[in-house]
Formats: sequence, structure tokens, C-alpha cells
Amino acid sequence: MKKLLLALLVLTMVASMGFAQKVYKIGVSMPSATHGWMANANWWATRAKTDWEARDKNVKVELKFSGTVTQQVSDIEDLLVKKVDAIVVFPHDTSVTSIVEKAYTSGIYTVVLDRGVSKEGIYDIYITNDDEAYTRKGSEWLAKQMNYKGNLALIAGAPSPIDTIRTDTIKETIKKYPNITILDVQPGDWNKQKALAVMENYLQKYKSIDAVYTADDDMMLGAMQAYKESSRKDIKYFLGGGCLKGTIKEIMDDSNPLVKADVTYSPSVIATSISYCVIGVKGDKLNNFTYQVRALPRRVILPSELVTKANAKDFYVPDAPF
Repeated sequence: MKKLLLALLVLTMVASMGFAQKVYKIGVSMPSATHGWMANANWWATRAKTDWEARDKNVKVELKFSGTVTQQVSDIEDLLVKKVDAIVVFPHDTSVTSIVEKAYTSGIYTVVLDRGVSKEGIYDIYITNDDEAYTRKGSEWLAKQMNYKGNLALIAGAPSPIDTIRTDTIKETIKKYPNITILDVQPGDWNKQKALAVMENYLQKYKSIDAVYTADDDMMLGAMQAYKESSRKDIKYFLGGGCLKGTIKEIMDDSNPLVKADVTYSPSVIATSISYCVIGVKGDKLNNFTYQVRALPRRVILPSELVTKANAKDFYVPDAPF
């Protein structure tokens, strides 16, 4: 009888072990909140962690926010030591390529987004907003407001694959309009203060500027500050991008004569990336109507939309920090 009870106990333990569900450890590495857009991205990452852990007790998400690319590499190394099952990397820049490759080749499910890496094939999924459409739609809108003539000043972001796409797209779009002159292109590093300094230089260097395109709301705010402090009256339009809450509110209320539109480049891309990562590492499908063994695409490009007073309320996120 004792032997029978012991055998039943062993079988129960084995069965319990067989039915124990795996806990998936997801590591997320991204820049810290050095400006408004990234602060919103940090907020979305925290929201995705909260949502997933509430939805699935077998998913644990660890967030790491780094102030420098050196710190980011160290953070990713720490996640590898902790033996995460999957990792989402929002790079400071392509300097993280080697450590991302190390994660991927060690068998960790790897999702890379936005600023990307300098080597193809070292990730399971690459996710980004549509940089080409983002700047093409913005450029076309701005050219129309300028009546297809005048002087346009550009403030670019930080050197990276996505900034190259953006700048090249703006130049290609404006090339169709020979009466628009691009006066200058200087990097603002997606930073308000840097863009302010670049704009101060432009204002000293060029006597007439009709419009300024920064393709980023933080840089737009810096450029507008420099313009307002200069007391000049020649610039008619500023166009940023990324839909900071304050910018969208101004468009909704029609309260700023210099800002009439924006383009979506949602910081929620990080939350989307975390979701794809969880679904991918678990081997789940996006929905019941996909039939592949692994239904997730290798490259995901999220759409960009032009925001005007007519639709601004659809893109206003009152809970976002900026």
C-alpha cells in the first residue's frame, strides 16, 4: 500500500512538472528620457510592461533605460547574464550592433527597432515607423503651404540610418519644386537646445527664411524659441513630427499661427515591439486567421499620417507626459 501511494505521489509530481508553464523573461533596453518624444516612449514601455504582466502571469518584463550608448551596451550584457528569453533593443545608435548580434547568435529572440543596427540578419524582427512616408507627407504638406516657392531650412536629427532616410526623402520631395530652395541642413540631434543653437545660426546666416522643417517636435520647439527671441517676422511655418501632446493640442485649438500640422511617428512603437517580442518568443500567432507556423513578419513598418486640425483629436494622448 505504501509503495502504491509513493508511486502515485511520484506520478503526481511528474504530471505537475509536465503541466508547469514556462515563464518568459523579456528584457527591454532603450534610451532614457532625454527629450519629450523619448519620455513618451519610456512611458509607453512602462505601460506595455504593466499590461502584459497583468494579462499573462507567465510574462515578466524588465526595463532598462540608459543615458549613453556605453551604458546601453552594459545594460544588454546584464540582461544576457540574467538569461532572458527575448530582448527588445531600441538603440541609442548603431554602436550596439555587436552586442545585439551576440544576443541573437546565442539564441535569444531579438527585436530591434527604430534607429536600427548596422548589420542585417541579426534579429528576429525589425520594427520601425515609416520614415519615408513620415518625411514625404510632411514635405508635401509644407511645400503646398509655401505655394511651392521660397526658402526652406532643415534641421536634421542625429546621424543614423533613419535620419539618412528622412533627410534624403525631404530633399527628393522638394526637388520636384524648383522654386523652393533648401538653404541648409544641420543636425539638431533630436534635441531642443541643439536645435535652438542651429536655428540661431541660420537666423544670422540667412536674411530670408519662409519655413523650417525639423521632422521632430522637440527640435521644432527649440527652433521656434530661437525665432521668437530674434524678433524676426519672415518665417510662416514650422513643421516638426512625432506628435508631442502640446503640439497636437495647439493644432486642435488652432492656437499657434506657426504650427498647423504634424506627422505621426508614434513613441508607442516601443510598446508594439514588446508585444511582437512576447508573441514571437512564445510562438503564438497574431490572430486566428494566420496559418503559418510562425506568422510574424521579419520587418514591420508602422504607418505615418499627416495630422491637421481636422483629425488632431484622434492623436491626442492626454495621459502621455509630453
